[in-house]
Amino acid sequence: MLSEKFYDVIDHEGSVSITSWTKKGAHVTCTWNSYLQVVKENNIEKILIPAAGMTSTENDVKENDNVILTMAAREVEGFNGYQGTGFRIIGSAEFLNEGDYFNQVHDKYSFANRALVVTVKEDKQLL
Repeated sequence: MLSEKFYDVIDHEGSVSITSWTKKGAHVTCTWNSYLQVVKENNIEKILIPAAGMTSTENDVKENDNVILTMAAREVEGFNGYQGTGFRIIGSAEFLNEGDYFNQVHDKYSFANRALVVTVKEDKQLL
């Protein structure tokens, strides 16, 4: 599902926005492209993200587990020769503080006290 172009984007540094929402409204937080790890389990792709804060996002996910991620890299050529491209990922999220996914994140980023795990439902190249 996730394209080679997506992997090219996350291989370059850039910001990732993470949007969550409830009936009270939307919340956006950010992280870095380089923090994303993708795992594939039974043909389902999951994006693992280290979390040390993100408490508002975690509270939103308890009520509504849908999230939207956006990320971009100016160094990766987009459609029609555009300089830069980006992606929108729609998925479901959960926060974990134990288990294999948490350990994989924590082993690489010791500051993480939880792992945000996003199960990819849809991805779209934007530029």
